[in-house]
Amino acid sequence: MTVELETSDIRTQPLRKTLGRVDIVFLSVGAIIAIDTVAAIASLGGAEAFTWTLVIGVTFLFPYAMVIAELGSAFHGEGGPFVWVRLAFGKLAAAIATMFYWITNPLWMGGSLVFVAVATWSAYISPIEDGSLADYVFKLVFIWLAIATAVIGLQHGKKIVAAGAIVKVLLLAIFVVTVGLYAIQHGVHGYAAGDFTPTLAGFLAVTPVILFAVVGFEAPNGAAEEMRNPQRDVPKAIATSGIISMLCYLVPIFGILAVLPSEKVAGASGFLDALKEVFVVYGGASELVMGVAAMAFIFIVFTQASAWMIASDRVMAAAGADGAFFRYFGRFSERFGTPVRMNLLSGVVASVFCIAATMLLSGDAAAVFFVVLIIAISTLLLSYLIIFPTIIVLRRTHPAVHRPYRIPGGKAGVWICTVLIYAWVALGSWVAVFPGTLEAALGLEYDFLDIWGVDQLTFELFTIGTLLAITALALVGYLWQRARDRADGLVEA
Repeated sequence: MTVELETSDIRTQPLRKTLGRVDIVFLSVGAIIAIDTVAAIASLGGAEAFTWTLVIGVTFLFPYAMVIAELGSAFHGEGGPFVWVRLAFGKLAAAIATMFYWITNPLWMGGSLVFVAVATWSAYISPIEDGSLADYVFKLVFIWLAIATAVIGLQHGKKIVAAGAIVKVLLLAIFVVTVGLYAIQHGVHGYAAGDFTPTLAGFLAVTPVILFAVVGFEAPNGAAEEMRNPQRDVPKAIATSGIISMLCYLVPIFGILAVLPSEKVAGASGFLDALKEVFVVYGGASELVMGVAAMAFIFIVFTQASAWMIASDRVMAAAGADGAFFRYFGRFSERFGTPVRMNLLSGVVASVFCIAATMLLSGDAAAVFFVVLIIAISTLLLSYLIIFPTIIVLRRTHPAVHRPYRIPGGKAGVWICTVLIYAWVALGSWVAVFPGTLEAALGLEYDFLDIWGVDQLTFELFTIGTLLAITALALVGYLWQRARDRADGLVEA
């Protein structure tokens, strides 16, 4: 049984069936494995970050993968998460969830990924002065090339994302092999075995970042109606990408913690620092190898941005096509088969945010990285608080829909998986938006000013103000378009 939205005109758009199972795997790996957060996890949690990544992998990533496998294969309309929330909770809830889901990505690209990329270029290829013309040009070119990848058509963009996914896995594999060679020649300088013991303080510190790092299984479903056979391919692609993603986090995090002394593990540059440390095993060629690795790292970060632009812009365009956002942004290009207007809006948002961050924080990549990371974590995790429960509602309201994959265990299995992942996301959202509050309630030491560089009131005003502004934007788009649709005599579903 095919489920269609009554008022959506998404099926009138020029959508092209271009995604096969392998393409879905590459798009998932491109979105899920955020190589820029690998070291951030290690820096925030220390040695126990590895332990908590393993725990979250078992108790969050796998049930999350099963939930998305069922939703994505059964309800395979273009826009993925928007469609699920729209069917389960209505257009208003879908408008808000979709806005939070989408806006995470231009903010993350414009305020985090570009800063990591330019810092890498400056450190290992050619120096670029912070705040200089070259700095601004590099960042803006990075953003608009990522947008171009989303615009040119999925049949072409998917190849760039696939190349990035392959290079990402290869670079991580080379790092792991080189860590082994380094350990044989020089020993290790990182944490002792006892440091991997989990603690409550480490758990609260690292949970939001790990959750942010491992989500993204639903991203390919943004282009669900551009898949050749979503009912067959989505569950198998999720299983494959889930295993690859978990290994690509656990093994490099362990390598970073083993190689680098604790005081040298830095969130924005820790992975590259670890590469530089272990590449000494290549002797006189180490500088050349490091330069190649830096170029590969920048390309990987670029394709991460591209993967999320391809996916999340389609989710937001589906909202526009259905009238949950301005319909102007719900149009797909006849020439490219992509939501060009939505792509351009993402580029503008990312560019404005990038310029503002560069001016306000004087180009400090590390400072920008963590400030933007916490905003991106907050917006993305909050969207999942609305997206995840849809599986329970849709099981009840749409029982006749064919489900090629069902979560094992019947109703109990669905509830167990949903409660597990919802609890994790609720905890991660609270810790991201209100850091230090749970530590205070549990009697743990937490120096807010030392950790964040601002007092708690300033931080909360900034964070909550940002979230309220995003909610207001979603409401404005929804209410304005609803008024227009009523004036035009369109049916309100």
